[in-house]
Amino acid sequence: MGSLWKLIVVQAKLFLREPIGAFFTLAFAPLVLILFGAIYGNEPTPMFGGRGSMDVSVPAYMGLIVGTVGLMSVPIATSARRETGALRRFRATPLRPLTYMISDVAVNFVMTLLGIAILVLMGTAVYHVRFEGNILSVFAAVSLGAFAFFAIGYIIAGLSPTARVAQIVGMVLLYPMMFLSGASMPLEILPAGIRSISSFLPLTHVVTLVRGLWAGDSWGQHGTEVIVLLGVLVVGTIISARTFRWE
Repeated sequence: MGSLWKLIVVQAKLFLREPIGAFFTLAFAPLVLILFGAIYGNEPTPMFGGRGSMDVSVPAYMGLIVGTVGLMSVPIATSARRETGALRRFRATPLRPLTYMISDVAVNFVMTLLGIAILVLMGTAVYHVRFEGNILSVFAAVSLGAFAFFAIGYIIAGLSPTARVAQIVGMVLLYPMMFLSGASMPLEILPAGIRSISSFLPLTHVVTLVRGLWAGDSWGQHGTEVIVLLGVLVVGTIISARTFRWE
């Protein structure tokens, strides 16, 4: 456990020293919140069932953070370490490979939660966003979404020959999902045709699940989202375990 903890601390420092990854994980969503909050405010509206724009945007932006870490931070960092030989050197140490994987997942998960905590604090302090759900249910939903997207990220890292390719693939996957899933703008304002397409995007199910539980829905009302994300997690984990490369 001592070795695992030390590795987690080291990886956390490396994460924070990478300015792009740290910015998009910890600062991007709060800045988007401030920008759109200044435009739309948080007055209750019938479009959102009597909730304000920021009331529904805060849980949606949680999905934005999940997608950013899973599709950008995980594959780019992993590919870069393999490209520079860091993974090969790590494998030569007495530590088991599983120790590295646990530490890497743990650091990305903690950073995801930290970004979400900053977002929620910002939304509560500035726009007084309402929370009507159960905090443990929202935590479980965020965890499910995060681990599902981490699995996708490790697949990208395993299949990408370089960090540059991993970055391009991650961006190609993330940006359409960012705008079509409800993560950056509410699904309610999107055309019906776009909403039908968005149902095929994994990030849509993260956003829908977290938004619903944030508003007080039960898990039974979001069975589709849970099944889809569990499927992504299981299948993604199997594929990533087969494609992961140390060198």
